[in-house]
Amino acid sequence: CLCVVTLGHGRAADDDKDFTPLFNGKDFTGLKLVGVKDDTFKVADGVIVCTGKPNGYFATEKPFKNYHLKFEVMYDRPSGLEDDSKFGGNSGCLLHITGDHKVWPKCVEAQGMNRNHGQIYAVGGSKVSDTTFDKEALLKVRHKVGEWNTTEIGCPADGSIRVAVNGTKVSAGKSELTEGPIGFQSEGAEIHLRNIKLKEIK
Repeated sequence: CLCVVTLGHGRAADDDKDFTPLFNGKDFTGLKLVGVKDDTFKVADGVIVCTGKPNGYFATEKPFKNYHLKFEVMYDRPSGLEDDSKFGGNSGCLLHITGDHKVWPKCVEAQGMNRNHGQIYAVGGSKVSDTTFDKEALLKVRHKVGEWNTTEIGCPADGSIRVAVNGTKVSAGKSELTEGPIGFQSEGAEIHLRNIKLKEIK
């Protein structure tokens, strides 16, 4: 499958045609808020704006398995920030959420922190193996704080996970978990999300 084999190595321009939106651009239909306040996540002009406080996440009501996920993400750029390497903005995409929703659930995280964008972590007692993270590749393709970055995550049925940022593969790993809702974190920094979509791997 294209999403598994060539993730991060370029695809045809019409590849988005088989993707289904997980966020309708208007409200949180089909999504669930966990551990956050009513004003932590808001929708403005087709974009989910997260204040970063308190810690929590929104997640899909449905579980997913064997898929290719794609979304765009942007941090609010603090006034006076001169060196992007010193920006500590944090968030993440939670994969294969298992068991009860809580902060934080058993799952695998594709790191959203600006410094380690795409790195794979085990969360809440899950286990990951064979993890790799190419920081040099990330630094070459990551856009400046305050600009949009596209993240793609391939999660085939065998538990392997691959993450690409702006079309370049930055990390890979293997998880014991293979299925569950997908979540997006509120974790201390204002972050914007849009064009969240998923394609099932056939």
